[in-house]
Amino acid sequence: MLNLGVPRKHKQGLVASMLLRQYTTNTNQPNEKTNLTTDANANEPKKEDATANNENTKHKNKPEEEQQHWIHRPTKDELLAAASGALERLKIRFKWTMIRQVRPFNMDDISAMFSWILVGNLLWILLGTTTFCSLVLFTMNTVSAQDYFARKVGDLLTRETGITVVFENAIVPHWKDGVISLRNVFVSRRPGSSKVQYRVQKGSQAIAAAAAKAGAAEPVINEDDDGNYTQFDLTIDCISVTLSLRKWMDGKGILQDVEVKGVRGLVDRRHVRWNPDDDPTKYKNVHVHGDFEIDSFKLEDALFTLYQPGADKPFDVSIFNCDLPQLRKHWLFYDILSANNMSGSYDNSLFTIHPRQLTTRPFDDNEPSPWKKINRLRIDGVDIKHLNRGVDGPFGWIESGNVDLLADVMLPEDAEQFKFTEVMEDIVERWEANLSRRDKNGREMVTKVEERAREKEAHKYIVIDLRVQLNNTRAAVPIFTSDLTYINNALIRPIVAYINSRDTYIPINCRVVKRLTDFEGSWTIYDSELMDDVSAEVYEAFAKNVADDEARALRMRKVGFWSVQFAAQLLLLSLGALA
Repeated sequence: MLNLGVPRKHKQGLVASMLLRQYTTNTNQPNEKTNLTTDANANEPKKEDATANNENTKHKNKPEEEQQHWIHRPTKDELLAAASGALERLKIRFKWTMIRQVRPFNMDDISAMFSWILVGNLLWILLGTTTFCSLVLFTMNTVSAQDYFARKVGDLLTRETGITVVFENAIVPHWKDGVISLRNVFVSRRPGSSKVQYRVQKGSQAIAAAAAKAGAAEPVINEDDDGNYTQFDLTIDCISVTLSLRKWMDGKGILQDVEVKGVRGLVDRRHVRWNPDDDPTKYKNVHVHGDFEIDSFKLEDALFTLYQPGADKPFDVSIFNCDLPQLRKHWLFYDILSANNMSGSYDNSLFTIHPRQLTTRPFDDNEPSPWKKINRLRIDGVDIKHLNRGVDGPFGWIESGNVDLLADVMLPEDAEQFKFTEVMEDIVERWEANLSRRDKNGREMVTKVEERAREKEAHKYIVIDLRVQLNNTRAAVPIFTSDLTYINNALIRPIVAYINSRDTYIPINCRVVKRLTDFEGSWTIYDSELMDDVSAEVYEAFAKNVADDEARALRMRKVGFWSVQFAAQLLLLSLGALA
């Protein structure tokens, strides 16, 4: 009897041996059809015996290789039928699925399965990071394990921020939505918070908020942390995130989508100090590898109290709904201007950001639009004190009143889609530049790719059509005007007189053009120098309005003089006619 490679000490070997004996016996007999015919037709034994003898004679004449090929190999169904128990059938099914045999696994089979499992899990982690982390959380279904995992994830997400995070419930995976959620979260940034052993910890949200409030009332003396930054204590109902290992490997942060709901608390900027002579552009964010670039950010139901430096009293800031197509740390202010929609209130003044709607097409069908999006920013009745604090120009001269602001922000297109040939050309140019990176004088060479990139960025602009309406404003002549030239200084008094002469409202229309690169690393309206440009354009609009008003007054005087002269001539002609 031949051995098929199945050890006899295993039960699979016994099963295979039994089947082998059965089919070996069948090789020395006629086929099944002949046997069935013989049993059914017992009256014709001679004919069937002759047929069987002929078949045996044919098999004896065949070569040895053909006789071995005649031996039937057991199939899966035959092995399952001969198995003695459920465990044996399970083993047969597993081996048949993996190697289509019932022999023991060799090193080639084990290495192939290990490679398949390793590559499959790597692809799973890379493409479905959130699902993988959710499964890990579901597997680690103990309080201590969840707290440990939450602490490690929080340390990874807030390593460079120094923010204290306290949560009541552990991280919960939501299989239906495909997100990971943190509920009842308290986020705080105060002097000394970076010295906490674990910045992410579990505890009561109310107790943490009360402790932060008590700690904020007491002055903290810390040589390493002077507190010269925006401090806050916020409670959040729910934070839902999706993770992406691919983004993290690209240096764009591990967060892919973020949704925040139910924000309450306070933001304290009373400790922020700066030198008025400092250049605000030096406070821009410096891009580092790992800065977050969130693909989608949503915020709902946010309300906090804002304390401004030098302000008389705090005021409330509310965000009803916010939907950003992307939120990048290095382009924070620009991404806010690019919002799909945002609505809220700033000191009881409603504001909205939404795409502008037109009754007609703004561009011809044959001509592509030069703008990616045109957003409309509207603020109704904002107090002038929120605009003139620390600002030079007309806004700084106005002491009281409120402003209605309407701005159409035209955002340029993103990076153009390069063709395959252009991409290959850029790769070749960069490769050649790396081979000869420095010339003989030691100066770095600039490739054509870098030149083209700089030219494209330099030719991208943001255009803002601004319409400002000043309501019930009163202005005063500034004491120091060193920022203005002699000619512009001479227009201060006419502008102030023009503002004070209008008891109802003053309409102003102007256009601000900014380079896209001015918003790189910008977080506020000041470090992007947008406020300075707006103030300069408003000054020019005021000067134009004053000139128009003076020209109008001159025309009125001329018309009045002509009317008096014409009336006098009519009177003299009438007297002459009567005489």
